[in-house]
Order: sequence, then structure tokens, then C-alpha cells
Amino acid sequence: MSEEFINNYLPYILRIPCVLIALTVHEVCHGYAALMLGDSTARDSGRLSLNPLRHLSPIGCLFMVILGFGFAKPVPINPSRFNKIKNKRAGMAITAVAGPLSNLLMSAVAVLVYVLLYRLYYIGVIMFASEFAYYSFYVLMMLFEVFITLNISLAVFNMIPIPPLDGSKILLAVLPEKASYYAYRYERQITGVLFLLIWLGAFTGFISTAVSYIANAMISGVDFIVRIFI
Repeated sequence: MSEEFINNYLPYILRIPCVLIALTVHEVCHGYAALMLGDSTARDSGRLSLNPLRHLSPIGCLFMVILGFGFAKPVPINPSRFNKIKNKRAGMAITAVAGPLSNLLMSAVAVLVYVLLYRLYYIGVIMFASEFAYYSFYVLMMLFEVFITLNISLAVFNMIPIPPLDGSKILLAVLPEKASYYAYRYERQITGVLFLLIWLGAFTGFISTAVSYIANAMISGVDFIVRIFI
């Protein structure tokens, strides 16, 4: 395996399993949050499964692999069935934030493992008997880097307050109900504009900057804590 292949092509290959995990967990957490509030629509439609094929959107996955951010097939949620919370719009906000929050939690766990492996390698605990072992470790660390950045980018992208992204549901929970009416009425048209903006790269700079800042903050914070013990 050449260094050119590892540095230029392997990251895109590693994105595939990372995308499957990130998107699947994201959508399942939406469904579980709704179930906790009394709505079993996602469970009844088989969307609480960890089978990626139940959740993936071909276009959303393509965006994830190529651009580093994207979306899955939305989990069906019926706020009228929320019986554990009085404010239905607040319930929608809770189910919406569950997805991005799951991605941030997964990235935090991955950061912890990544930093631990790096520190063990740095102080000489992890050593390699062959070139193959070294490159295997290098690829493993790259996998964690891809997993971390993809999960953070998915969380950041979905928090943009544009329908049908999760951020719009959180924003609509505090806006007048008339705003919700127009947002849902014209959601298909807004979604089309969103796809166009993604394709034109309108969010790329913002998301890459946000991801870099959040990832560096996570790694620096975890590394500071790990250094105390290792």
C-alpha cells in the first residue's frame, strides 16, 4: 500500500463505514427520543433498527462521502402522539437535537480512544515490529480522524436552521406557530434550494471551519486530561 494511496484515496474509502455508522445512529436516536416521548411511529415503521439500509438516502450518503457532510432518510415522527410532554413543539425540538447530540457523543468517545492511542505511541508503549504493523496503526488512526470529523460535520450541518434539517425544528419550537405553518407548507421547495446550496458548496467553508474548531477543542481538552494520567 503506497503512501500516495493512503494519503489521497484511503480517507474516502474509510468514510464509507464511518458514514454508515454516523447516519444510522443519528436517525435511530431521533426515533428513540420520540419513543421516550410516547410516539412509537419510528419503531412501528422499523426505523429503530441498526441496519443502515433502513435509514440511508442515496443523495445524502453521496454528499457525506464526497463533501464530508450530508443527511439520511428522515425518521417518521408524529408529534400528536407525544403523551409524555405537553408542549408538542418542544417535543419536536428534543427529538431533533437527539441526532446531532449522538454524533457529538460518538466523536467524543472516538477522540478519547484516538488520544489514548497517540499518547501510548508517543511514550513508547506501542511499538512496531514491522513496516506492516506501523502502517496498520497509521490507517487505524486515520480511521478515527475520519470518524471524528464526519460525526462533528454531520452534527454541525444538521444544526443549520433550514428545513428539513434538525436545526429548523429546534428554531421553530421558539418561533410563532405561523412560522411553522409556512416552513412545513413550503418544505419541499426549501429542501430543493438546500440541495442546490449544498451542491454549490455554500456550506463547505463554514462547516469545515466549525469542524476544525470543535475537533481541535475536543482533542486538546481530552489530551490535557490524559496527560495527567499517562
